[in-house]
Amino acid sequence: MNGFAAIGECMIELSGANGDQWRMGFAGDTLNTTWYVRALADPDLAVDYVTAFGDDPFSVRQKAFLRDNGINTAHSPTIVGARPGLYAITLTGAERSFTYWRNDAAARQLADDADALARSLEGRRIIYFSGITMGILSPKSRQTVLNAVSNARRHGSLIVFDANYRPRLWENAETAKQVLSNAFHVSDIALPTFPDENALFGDVTPADTAARLASYGVKEIVVKDGTEPALVVSGGVSTNVQAAKANAIDTTGAGDSFNGGYIAARLADLDPVAAAKRAHKVAARVVEFHGALAPMGEARKAFDA
Repeated sequence: MNGFAAIGECMIELSGANGDQWRMGFAGDTLNTTWYVRALADPDLAVDYVTAFGDDPFSVRQKAFLRDNGINTAHSPTIVGARPGLYAITLTGAERSFTYWRNDAAARQLADDADALARSLEGRRIIYFSGITMGILSPKSRQTVLNAVSNARRHGSLIVFDANYRPRLWENAETAKQVLSNAFHVSDIALPTFPDENALFGDVTPADTAARLASYGVKEIVVKDGTEPALVVSGGVSTNVQAAKANAIDTTGAGDSFNGGYIAARLADLDPVAAAKRAHKVAARVVEFHGALAPMGEARKAFDA
């Protein structure tokens, strides 16, 4: 088994507002994680982003952006007449809020071709997806994704999942609970964020989150909690891993970069606690930049420090 693949949505990102001036880039939770896996993993590792593209000029630029940064797109389809979703970041201090335009985004059709999705996941050492991946899809497509990752898992891939709960993406909380729980059930590594799990499942502490996920059969769990310690549970042992200090100016992508750092460290065969320490360093550096994607070289320096 070799290579890494993530499934999700690449969006147009507008950030760094200064009056009426905005900077355009590309981002999205699983894409952000893929960016940091590419930055931190062995250069020879195949890294793919599995999504769906439109055929408009912005989609062409998306593909070029990924290609130019060493990220392949496997068998991701191009949807005639579709276009990317878009979001804008506004900041209050270092804390961010988002406004989205994504109802007709091409990525909502990423699982329409089940055979193409399955081919995109073949032979991967690690496959990553998130609750946002699932939230943008139709019920039928959600099941297609679960079937695809379950099949890949049976053939030896490790499945990594972060619920990344965003209420506005879901029909209702009960649907979100069911779909996200089903996703955790087919995962080997869980990278949830405690405030999300508290909001949806009512977990009182990170330990409650870890215990619930362990009851689903997840063997390796890292519960992120912002600047609080991450709770790492593996092999029946629980360890709190302190966050790294940062001069944060924009927390966009903090959790995604943690996930990327963690996955890259596990691909390098570091143990879960050591991987969480590396991941905290990466996240601390990323929040010192505007937007979700910090320079790959800066992320690498933090990872290696």
